[in-house]
Amino acid sequence: MAVALLSGVLTEILIPVAAVIGIAFALFQWVLVSKVKLSPEPRNPAPGSGGDKNGFTDYLIEEEEGLNEHSVVTKCAEIQNAISEGATSFLFTEYQYVGIFMVAFAILIFLFLGSVEGFSTKSQPCTYSKDKTCKPALANAVFSTVSFLLGAVTSVVSGFLGMKIATYANARTTLEARKGVGKAFITAFRSGAVMGFLLAANGLLVLYISINLFKLYYGDDWEGLFEAITGYGLGGSSMALFGRVGGGIYTKAADVGADLVGKVERNIPEDDPRNPAVIADNVGDNVGDIAGMGSDLFGSYAESSCAALVVASISSFGINHDLTAMLYPLLISSMGIIVCLITTLFATDFFEIKQVKEIEPALKKQLIISTAIMTVGIAIVSWLALPPSFTIFNFGVQKEVKNWELFFCVAIGLWAGLVIGFVTEYYTSNAYSPVQDVADSCRTGAATNVIFGLALGYKSVIIPIFAIAISIFVSFSLAAMYGIAVAALGMLSTIATGLAIDAYGPISDNAGGIAEMAGMSHRIRERTDALDAAGNTTAAIGKGFAIGSAALVSLALFGAFVSRAAISTVDVLTPKVFIGLIVGAMLPYWFSAMTMKSVGSAALKMVEEVRRQFNTIPGLMEGTAKPDYATCVKISTDASIREMIPPGALVMLTPLIVGIFFGVETLSGVLAGSLVSGVQIAISASNTGGAWDNAKKYIEAGASEHARTLGPKGSDPHKAAVIGDTIGDPLKDTSGPSLNILIKLMAVESLVFAPFFATHGGLLFKIF
Repeated sequence: MAVALLSGVLTEILIPVAAVIGIAFALFQWVLVSKVKLSPEPRNPAPGSGGDKNGFTDYLIEEEEGLNEHSVVTKCAEIQNAISEGATSFLFTEYQYVGIFMVAFAILIFLFLGSVEGFSTKSQPCTYSKDKTCKPALANAVFSTVSFLLGAVTSVVSGFLGMKIATYANARTTLEARKGVGKAFITAFRSGAVMGFLLAANGLLVLYISINLFKLYYGDDWEGLFEAITGYGLGGSSMALFGRVGGGIYTKAADVGADLVGKVERNIPEDDPRNPAVIADNVGDNVGDIAGMGSDLFGSYAESSCAALVVASISSFGINHDLTAMLYPLLISSMGIIVCLITTLFATDFFEIKQVKEIEPALKKQLIISTAIMTVGIAIVSWLALPPSFTIFNFGVQKEVKNWELFFCVAIGLWAGLVIGFVTEYYTSNAYSPVQDVADSCRTGAATNVIFGLALGYKSVIIPIFAIAISIFVSFSLAAMYGIAVAALGMLSTIATGLAIDAYGPISDNAGGIAEMAGMSHRIRERTDALDAAGNTTAAIGKGFAIGSAALVSLALFGAFVSRAAISTVDVLTPKVFIGLIVGAMLPYWFSAMTMKSVGSAALKMVEEVRRQFNTIPGLMEGTAKPDYATCVKISTDASIREMIPPGALVMLTPLIVGIFFGVETLSGVLAGSLVSGVQIAISASNTGGAWDNAKKYIEAGASEHARTLGPKGSDPHKAAVIGDTIGDPLKDTSGPSLNILIKLMAVESLVFAPFFATHGGLLFKIF
């Protein structure tokens, strides 16, 4: 058997080195951002101090349009502290509840997996090589539990760090906007890059260290080792679910309350300091769009890596103990960190943004450049890390595969992600006709706006589904389920750049809010609005990536589950499978109903509170009295913590109930059904909400003759657009993004518990 060009020792060195480089680059970006001071500086710089194009040696604050520099900077710092404290307080409260769940579920994993062989400590025949002995089931229970806890903690830390970085950078972006849109863009993007690289590098490093520590016990039993590692993906996605749902309910409750009362009823700007819900709204951007998205994409990365490693461990890589080829998924991620590092420099150092119209192209170029360079990187890794020919496990048989075929699998996933991203952009950016048509429909009221928006969302599903279908067909034809797993990894290989772009949006949004609340000039607000508008579109692109990768990850996990549960075929014509299929297809609707109603319930309380304050606090509308921000923050916090538990329980308990009472065949149907319907609803919900949001911004900006005929702010078409945006908020920021976690989480949970379900599952069918 031919071997890879890259030695095992070199592989063991390259992976942690790439992760450390990623962490070091993130810290370097943070240092550059921290040079923007949140305190008044002297007007005149020291002689000879000079300044560079990024403004790091320039003095930050310059007198502008009669504003007192001390009061403006102090006000920005106060607002930033309020947002940071609110976000930190919410996440700590959320993590206390999630921590209880984490411990309880870890105990459940240990008990279920340990009971497969009656908590025996004797070695067992291997599942796929009966002539060999593997470690006992009890070991699998212990190490799966440990890896679950590691994944959960890494996910929580990823989300929390992202939130802290975003709240650190928002006011700094506002202050840099006084020196020009280019300076503000660089600050916001660098801050996003801190989160992107920290998350990608931490995820890779923890997974690599876990594998090496587990290997000390498992030795040559790679089948058991990588089966235990699947708990890492389960832990990551479990935390992501609660982070996404809880954060989504928080941010949308505040957003809906602020919009409906402030913009529609009182006709004041979105981030007006007189609006009692404005701090809660800005806090929500960080806990939902930053912490939630960070945990979500970390979960996708962990699961796609685990799915690939499980399939590889029972292929020739695992059987022949070829370490370099076995760690091919981690080498792809390592290359991704280096590629994203180079790509980031194009946005912050190689080119400088001078005009507003250059912002969105600069962000889109990040995606194109990273994809192009990564294609070359994948080719290099495939050539060095894989033998010319090898076999991949394919439902009971070993399929002969060439290394160039695996390159195509990863590359098609990478490029499919780019296609999904740009289709998402076409349907959600107000630069194109779909969103402009939605905006135009506001002339006749909110009803036609809702009709056009829903139609747009449904139509936007078509091309992404074809892209996913082609990726699945090609990658499965070339390398079976392993091909699909690495295609998902390909889509996520540029996760550092994707997250940097994604985090940039909420940071810019907060920057605009701080500018409004601090009473800064209209010119500054125009710059932050331009940054936010571009971020809004790229955030939709990020959601497209997350949903597309979730579809591939879920299918790969589904394949691993079917193999692990010893199911030879999944026949939809058998009643056991078909009832699972139809129930699984229903679950995303049930889940969406729960999350949307949760947002509605929380928003109802928020609207009532904001109305109460406007009606009962004398001088609030005149700006002579301060609103009670704290009560609105508390309403969002309490509602999101309370409301996130039922949807979370639905997702976590469904595989356990179906597997225990109905068995693995029915569970396979549930997984397939939820995957097929969940992807469609997630794409349409996210894009509908994004389109409504940008239709509103299109009217507000009034950048074209057509837009000006629909405006200005406060006109009837604008009010209709605000109502559409309010309906779309829970779709694009709560239900839609959470659905991709639903399909991934159910699949990885089923894979982790597969040995238990295969041994003890199907109680009802055994009784009857």
